[in-house]
Amino acid sequence: MTASKRWCAALAMAALSQLGQAQILVGQTAGFSGPVGAGVKETTEGAKLYIDAVNAKGGVNGQKIELVSLDDKFEPKLAAENARKLVEEQNVVALFLTRGTPHTEGIIPLLDKHGVPLVGPSTGAMVLHQPVRKHVFNVRATYQREAEKAVTHLHSMGITRIGIVYADDSFGADGVMGAQKGLTTAKLQPAVLEKFDRSKPDFAPIAPKVYQSNAQAVIMVASGQAVVDGVKAFRAAGSTAQIVTLSNNASGGFVKSLGDNARGVIVTQVFPYERSIAFPMVKEAQELAKAKGQSEVSPAMLEGFAAAKVLVEGLRRAGAKPTREKLQAALEGLRKLDIGGLEVSYTPEDHTGLDFADLSIIGTDGKFKR
Repeated sequence: MTASKRWCAALAMAALSQLGQAQILVGQTAGFSGPVGAGVKETTEGAKLYIDAVNAKGGVNGQKIELVSLDDKFEPKLAAENARKLVEEQNVVALFLTRGTPHTEGIIPLLDKHGVPLVGPSTGAMVLHQPVRKHVFNVRATYQREAEKAVTHLHSMGITRIGIVYADDSFGADGVMGAQKGLTTAKLQPAVLEKFDRSKPDFAPIAPKVYQSNAQAVIMVASGQAVVDGVKAFRAAGSTAQIVTLSNNASGGFVKSLGDNARGVIVTQVFPYERSIAFPMVKEAQELAKAKGQSEVSPAMLEGFAAAKVLVEGLRRAGAKPTREKLQAALEGLRKLDIGGLEVSYTPEDHTGLDFADLSIIGTDGKFKR
């Protein structure tokens, strides 16, 4: 049995055992296997750091939280079916940490039909922010904000030939809008602008165009393995362009998959530096990870950790017997919630959460540096 299959089997067994003893059921569908598996696992581990710590102290209002996680293999149709099972069959009080833009978009009708809050989708898609999605409570900043900041940074370094390569889906289009906004502000045109099929990435026809464009930097709006394959193809074609990608790839697993091409890749970040104890949230996550025997916290883990803090506070305010309706009202009532150096606020007209964006670069040691 492969490691991926063992992980999925463990998820299934955990989900079954949880149903018999759970007091507050929270559901998750995400690609634990497939091209974004490494990041999904790290994000979920970060969430569990906090949820396990809360449960160890008696849970929320005397009830323990059980996270039921289903693997959708990063396939939008399977994500929608998993979400249906969690909502209609397992009666979860909320959905949590979905992964992927089209995947999350596809379950919104289900959320609206049953009045189920979704907390902390692991995507920065603008479509989840504007117009406001009643049942979606974002925690992290948008991809457009990240991409725009990346272009601004590159331009400040004197880089003027900036290319964009992106997945041909709603996520890719969203990131491109942010990058284009940055280029417009800098009065630049993209050196190369190419898209690829998300389900069957093929960089053979794109790599020569990247090389011929003499791009000094290429922003890749894509997920996991696609970025790895793209960088490999660009290097093989002779391009030495600075590679920049977004925070959906801010995981240790992504760095490992890049192999020898990892050094120098810029990855935007939507949470504070994972080694900066100046932020109480980071210090807390580090201490909980150490107590579990984990040597370090990754940016992806911090995203899950932050989302879990918002979820738990919403459940706490929802009262002794939290329902979907009570949780919805509690979340919309959050004002300036300090999750450890960062404040999260929601209103019925604004479900954005945070607007924090920063840049990191992968060092020779395979670690993110800022």
